[in-house]
Amino acid sequence: MGRYKKLRYCQEFMGYNLFKPSGVPLSQIETVAIALDELEAMRLCDLEGYDQGQAAEEMGISRGTIQRLVYSARQKMIDVVIHGKALTIEDTEHVVVRGPGRGGRGRHGHGMGPGRRSFTTKSTKDTKSGIQ
Repeated sequence: MGRYKKLRYCQEFMGYNLFKPSGVPLSQIETVAIALDELEAMRLCDLEGYDQGQAAEEMGISRGTIQRLVYSARQKMIDVVIHGKALTIEDTEHVVVRGPGRGGRGRHGHGMGPGRRSFTTKSTKDTKSGIQ
């Protein structure tokens, strides 16, 4: 029996769950499924510009897991684009969907409560020189 999958916190996906080349019936093309956690990892790293450590913290998983998710998602996306396949976005049982704008649970499940600083906030003060 394998190890259980840790819960992965993902932003709610409000878009379409099927993309395909125009002019080709779905019955005539192969479909590739991308999991919601793969899409979230790619969104955080590639679209939002988070480094993998920050994305891992946001999703409540390890950096190694983020690396695997991003690698898998990128492979699937390139396969879809290069070979003219359809893409479906699927939810999985180990994904917890949260509303937009909410922080992740953090690596140890404690969240970003009072006294904890979110990695998305940046200080405007240079600590070495004191320049603002």
